[in-house]
Amino acid sequence: MAAETAAYDIADPDQQRIALVVAAPHSGNLYPPDFVAASRLDPVSLRRSEDCFVDELLSGAPGAGAPLIRALFPRAYVDVNREPFELDPRMFEDSLPAYVTTRSPRVSAGLGTIARIVANGQEIYTGKLRFAEALNRINGCYRPYHRALDALVRRTRERFGICVLLDAHSMPSAGTGIDWEGGRSRIDIVLGDCHGTSCAPELTAELESLFVAFGYTVARNEPYPGGFTTRHHGRPSDGVHALQIEVNRSLYMNEATLERNEHFPVLARQMTAIVEAAGRLANRLGAS
Repeated sequence: MAAETAAYDIADPDQQRIALVVAAPHSGNLYPPDFVAASRLDPVSLRRSEDCFVDELLSGAPGAGAPLIRALFPRAYVDVNREPFELDPRMFEDSLPAYVTTRSPRVSAGLGTIARIVANGQEIYTGKLRFAEALNRINGCYRPYHRALDALVRRTRERFGICVLLDAHSMPSAGTGIDWEGGRSRIDIVLGDCHGTSCAPELTAELESLFVAFGYTVARNEPYPGGFTTRHHGRPSDGVHALQIEVNRSLYMNEATLERNEHFPVLARQMTAIVEAAGRLANRLGAS
């Protein structure tokens, strides 16, 4: 997993026609054997943090004229939607360098750059790690992914004068802390624009309207305002707009068996329409 070619994949269109980049950072499912061996969890339990099939839901992006980048490694191994060094010192047997961020809401929750738990709260590891292991994962996976994403955003910005980045994720149907009904979230989609700071307001509004037209319930910024990627890239004054999209997993998969459900192809077509709409707006913004 150390080689950059194993860290990510980019599906480029034949010709990029829209000022849009689509990212699926948490759908990777290549679990290194040594990572699985060091875990107290079985492979299915490890996958509870995975945004299963989100890359497939967005697979229409290249056909719409936008590149799609996806991480191949799992979020439980290293999380690219965090700062590069958000680490819990309790997870390590040796001392951490002074530049490491050891206190943040993500670290406290057990979900730093190297996670301590999977999404349902189960501890991942049987023992403590060494910092060298975290450094290997960050240098071998995290940094290559972000270098590639940065290059796509920069290329798009230079070509079109603007870049819109859609950072695509999924959320469990229960345990999100948002509007519940019968133990399950009634929210289908959460759009995170860092409370209106990471992208043009018309982008959030237009995609929200389209999701509502498809029959989905949509929330903004609660409980997901946008992670590191949205905050880092979202600089509208510099011509880069970033929006995080969270999709309720129960819409397209069986969360117990981790299998696609009958609505999957419908949602995939609708996500392609979302990409196309975002691309049209991006091009209009770039021309204005």
